[in-house]
Amino acid sequence: MKRWWAVTALALAALPATASVWGEEQGKRPAALEPCDASWDRGDRAAARQCYTDLLRSDDLAARAEAWWALGDVKSANEVFRDAIKAQPENPDLRVRWGYLYLQTHQEGEALALFGEALEIDEKCLPAKLGLARVFAERFEDKAQKLVDEALEANPESVEAHLLQGRLRLEVSNLAEADKSLDKALELAAAQQRSPLELYALKASVDLLRETTDSEWTKKALEYNPRYGEIYSIPARYYIITRRYREAIELYEKAVQVDPENWSAHADLGVNLLREAREQEGRKHLEIAFQGDPFSAKTVNTLRLLDSFEHFKTFSNKDLLRDEGLQPTAEDLAKPEVIVRLHEKEADLLRPYVIELADEAVASFSKKYGFTPQRPVWVELYPDHDDFAVRTMGMPGVGLLGVTFGYLVAMDSPSGRKPGSFHWGTTLWHEMAHVFTLEATDHLVPRWFSEGVSMYEEWEARPNWGEQISPDFINALQEGKLLPVADLDEGFIRPSYPNQIAVSYFQAGLICRLIDREWGTEKLVAMLTEFGKDRSTADAIRTALGVEPEEFDERFNVYLKMRLGAVAEKEGLEKWRKEWKALLEAAREKDWSAVIEKGESVKELYPDYVEAGNAYVALAQAYEEEGARDKAIAELEQYRDHGGRQPETLEKLAGWLQEADRRDDSIKTLTEVIYIWPGDEGLHVSLGEQLLAAGRSQEALREFRAALAMGPIDKAAAHYRLAEAYYKLSDRPQTRRHLLYALEAAPGYRPAQKLLLEISKN
Repeated sequence: MKRWWAVTALALAALPATASVWGEEQGKRPAALEPCDASWDRGDRAAARQCYTDLLRSDDLAARAEAWWALGDVKSANEVFRDAIKAQPENPDLRVRWGYLYLQTHQEGEALALFGEALEIDEKCLPAKLGLARVFAERFEDKAQKLVDEALEANPESVEAHLLQGRLRLEVSNLAEADKSLDKALELAAAQQRSPLELYALKASVDLLRETTDSEWTKKALEYNPRYGEIYSIPARYYIITRRYREAIELYEKAVQVDPENWSAHADLGVNLLREAREQEGRKHLEIAFQGDPFSAKTVNTLRLLDSFEHFKTFSNKDLLRDEGLQPTAEDLAKPEVIVRLHEKEADLLRPYVIELADEAVASFSKKYGFTPQRPVWVELYPDHDDFAVRTMGMPGVGLLGVTFGYLVAMDSPSGRKPGSFHWGTTLWHEMAHVFTLEATDHLVPRWFSEGVSMYEEWEARPNWGEQISPDFINALQEGKLLPVADLDEGFIRPSYPNQIAVSYFQAGLICRLIDREWGTEKLVAMLTEFGKDRSTADAIRTALGVEPEEFDERFNVYLKMRLGAVAEKEGLEKWRKEWKALLEAAREKDWSAVIEKGESVKELYPDYVEAGNAYVALAQAYEEEGARDKAIAELEQYRDHGGRQPETLEKLAGWLQEADRRDDSIKTLTEVIYIWPGDEGLHVSLGEQLLAAGRSQEALREFRAALAMGPIDKAAAHYRLAEAYYKLSDRPQTRRHLLYALEAAPGYRPAQKLLLEISKN
């Protein structure tokens, strides 16, 4: 089946009617629609459709447009709305209603433009502001809150504004305040004779987050409208936000049972079944969703992704050792299974590295957190970032490198990013930690703690792994923007300033490192145990650490200043920036003595800075130009050990180390490059040759296999290197096999002829 990446034009679709029940709060609609809306609202769809059909003969263009829309013909609705606006160009309500049509057909940009045009006509147009708030709320943008506040100030009796306020509070698990907003909305809806259905669903969501699954609001909604599937799909959204995908699946299944025409519920059910690696079931519901609503980019793109799986290969850690010619032990066979899905164009290259690192993570985290995976862990790497984005669709946050849905990890492949911009090893380690924090707590762990543990584990994995503290984080600290630990989840769900999500990652990770350093690793595990009991952050801190959250925040501030040193102070960061700029200028002028003079101060002020223009690389270049190779090597070693990631720089260091007869350190450096950019044939050849010279033949074999998997031009040399490794491992059949391949590629290749003659004599 042909798929499209995006849908850009309205066309005929069999969509269920979506009559507004909020009156003027979603744009004023003709009174003739009211009896039709009432029938739809109560679940009498046959009567509603007949009523809407009768309105297709109306002289009122707005009524006709709404009728076409309600009957599912959005193409006709779109055309009539256009005619209606030509007839009444200064009517803001028509633009609001047209905006909602675009919003339903998943074209948020067009909807935003129309809401904006309505505000240009009438800057006080409340329906337009609330329409904008709806869009921004779906995007997890903080602008939604500002618009809701403005709406409530303009009209304290706006049902829609109180409803949206309740939604926003629900998303950050502020259940008490959400209840207040929703109760007020229910009171106003009753007084204004508005439909209570969406409010019932949100009240059921509050109950759900309080672990009350048999909500009275669910019963009320189904009594009011037996076909109201949203009574299940709306609460499911809050399970998704809190990463409880299995429970969400159960609710979506109920939603489509109640209303088989709820296409968005079918789509969400399909997407979440895929997150559980239930691909056939997921495809079934996505196909149903596509037939009913071909406008959904989520549905179209996910089906396209499923179609692309024919170009991927899957591997299990149970088979890796056999594939490398080794006999697995009973211990190897008993360990949890890891299944890796890789694109066919890079599967042979990446497979051993991905499986080995995932295995190491499982072993490490199982021991540390006292939890063993109960199911196979799936790991998927996508060379096309758009495919990865589809896999993660619906998640809050931007700039994701990886995501974990429980026992399924999806992430960018190293080839999906610019070399040096992405450390795939630390990303995989981060996501594997999520498997444990999520599954050990039955997905009850708050987002901040799960992300914090993953950040902390990156730093613990290797001395130079993990993201280094950014200037944005330091600025947020200095400006007092870090959130109290009890409220830290808000920084992930609904950021209030640019880069707050990234700042919150650092804050969460540093909090977990503080707990480990001052209270001990066992207390970090104790916190996880408390979250598994569905404790709040405040209660978990009190129980596990024995302090109040406010005291913890104070100790964290002290820890940050000690950890960051002078740069934590405003004057320190400003001084670093000033001296850093002077260092860059000296480097541009090739004033190497000035670079050496300024570089040490820049490093001392902010040793974590290893991005472009860092002092370590500048000093290394200066020392090399001055003929002080040993000092240049020392600088690049510091760069590496502080997390520097430019492959060219690290390979230069490895070459210098090899020349200095420091083979082990060169091997260490080249091995690190593999976790950053494995797509360099020369890297694998150089590393393999050094490993072979060091007597580490099995490891060398892996590197030579990687070089061959990249399709080298010189196939004779590639096969000969493999033959050498097999020869050192005393595997004569494989040695002979690859020598023959080498001679097939280049019959006159002397090294292969010589080795073949040698093994033929023995």
